[in-house]
Amino acid sequence: MIFDFFGVLTANMVEVISYFEEREQLVRGTFLRAWADPRGQELFRQLELGKISQPEWNSGFAALIGTSPDDLMARYLHDAFPAYQVLNVARLARVAGVKTAVLSNSLGRDPYDPYAGFDLQGTFDEVVLSAEHGLRKPDPAIFRLVLDKLGVPAERCLFVDDGEENLAAAAGLGITPLLALDEKVVAGRLREVLGLAGL
Repeated sequence: MIFDFFGVLTANMVEVISYFEEREQLVRGTFLRAWADPRGQELFRQLELGKISQPEWNSGFAALIGTSPDDLMARYLHDAFPAYQVLNVARLARVAGVKTAVLSNSLGRDPYDPYAGFDLQGTFDEVVLSAEHGLRKPDPAIFRLVLDKLGVPAERCLFVDDGEENLAAAAGLGITPLLALDEKVVAGRLREVLGLAGL
C-alpha cells in the first residue's frame, strides 16, 4: 500500500486551503487561482524537486496571493491535521504483513516541517519524499523507485492519492489506484480491500 501524504494522511487539502484563506482574509479561491497560474505551478514544481528552498517558495507564492511571506508554508498548512482513521488502517495493514509506503511531493522541511509529529519512519516501511530524489509525481520514475524500495510488483500495489493525474500515472504502471477525498470513506474502503473490517 502506497499513500500520498497531503490530503490522504492529512485533512482534506481543499478544507485546509479554505481555512487558510479565512485566516488570511483572502478572497475565496485566491490560493487555487495562484496554484493554477503557470508561475504558481512552477514554484510548486521547483520546491517539490528540491530546486528552491521553502523560504524562496514563501516569497514567490506570497507575491502571487498578496500576503506576507513570513512562514507562509506553516500558515498555509496550519490545519493539515493527521487523518487518524487512514493512519490507523495503514498501521493495521503493516501489522497484517502488508508493506506500506508514503510517496509525497514534498513541500520542504525548513523552516517548517509538515511531516513532524507523524512518525512516518516508524509507521511505514518506506518514505519517499520527492525533493530527496529530484523526482515528483506524476513522473513514473518516482513510482518505480518506491516499488523498488518495497520490493513489490506494481500489480500487487494499491496507491491512495487525492490527485487524479497521479492516480492515472500509477495506474499506467499497473498499480491499483484509489481516489482519496474523504477520510472516513477511504479508511472504510481500505479495510474492505485488505480484509481488515473486523480489526
